[in-house]
Amino acid sequence: MPPTSAPVRRRRRIVAFSAGGIFVVVAVALGLYVPAALAAPLPTAQLELTVPTPPAAEPARLALPGIGSGAIAEEGSGEFLGESGQTGPVPIASVTKVVTALVVLEAHPLTEGDDGPGITMTAADVQLLEQTRAVDGSYELVNEGQTLSERQVLEIMLLKSANNYAETVTNWAFGSLAGYLDAARWFTAAHGLADTTIVDASGLDPSSRSSTKDLMTIASLALADPVLAKIVSTAIDQVPVIGEIDNSNKLLGIDGIDGIKTGTTDEAGSCLLFSAEFAVGDETKSVVGVILGAESSQAARDAVQALLASTKAGFTTLPLIKANTEVGSYTTEWGETAPIITTSDSDAIVWSDDPVDVDASAADVVTAQTGVNVGTIRYTVDDVTEQVALSVDGTLQDPGFWWRIGHPELVFG
Repeated sequence: MPPTSAPVRRRRRIVAFSAGGIFVVVAVALGLYVPAALAAPLPTAQLELTVPTPPAAEPARLALPGIGSGAIAEEGSGEFLGESGQTGPVPIASVTKVVTALVVLEAHPLTEGDDGPGITMTAADVQLLEQTRAVDGSYELVNEGQTLSERQVLEIMLLKSANNYAETVTNWAFGSLAGYLDAARWFTAAHGLADTTIVDASGLDPSSRSSTKDLMTIASLALADPVLAKIVSTAIDQVPVIGEIDNSNKLLGIDGIDGIKTGTTDEAGSCLLFSAEFAVGDETKSVVGVILGAESSQAARDAVQALLASTKAGFTTLPLIKANTEVGSYTTEWGETAPIITTSDSDAIVWSDDPVDVDASAADVVTAQTGVNVGTIRYTVDDVTEQVALSVDGTLQDPGFWWRIGHPELVFG
């Protein structure tokens, strides 16, 4: 038998760390972790933002006329505040003379303080006077050889509503009625006045027509020309030889009315294109409007005043928000909460029950001190925006050493 081998004993090697070695490892680990934890960025506070929407104002109740047509708009806006009656083209009587003045001034512009060139009256102008009288049109006397400035002729045409002076100024500016009508067609096309047809300079012809929509634009164009705006707001003027002339618009200076033109014919009824300014809160509102087809001049004036009064009442100073209103909060992961508040009162002028659009934003924060601005509320009403700043009403502090080192996710994600 082969000899039996003795069993081989394998000795395990045990490596033992001394207490000192463990301390060194831990110290090294802590030496790396603690600075990393202290330097790691803290999470941003959770943001909650809830801004109330102001309740709508009461809807406006406009006193629009029951007969004829009526409309009112903010000057230059192109959008009605309200309208009634016939919206398509209708005869506009001497309101036509506003277009006449605009077309003449486009060809022969005046500046404030400039009266323009002299216009000498001829036998043809005297004949125009006789023709106007013959058809019972409104007129002003004229003498052959009399010289008036361009501005004075326009004043007589607009204030006295003199048909003969409307023809005199267009003949002077364009050589003939046909030349003027060509210019008027170019003018109406250039300004998008699709409902406006001009066949004469005075408006005596009922085929000179326009719509309430176009007349809002025409009124705004007239007020945009400082010379024309001045003329239509003049109640009484002095003209050489002729003397004192009174504006046919008897509402000037009443209820803030500062223009623009009256007109009356059998076909058009009584018409009044008007403009006015009035205060709403600390703002001044400028409006333009028109009454067409009224039964009488007094009825047109009454309709204008009623419409204007109801329009003023339709504008409201609407409170948007008060200062120190809590609209949100920040909450940190270490348990601190700070309210977000508004820093000021705010209100807005609104028309009728127009809605208020509300938009708000606030910055991301980690820590914050009381009073620090962190965001903005934006209230938009009819393309006008009011802004209110937001601030923190409390303190968000750094959580400190122990919280930081107790949250390894700061270091390791």
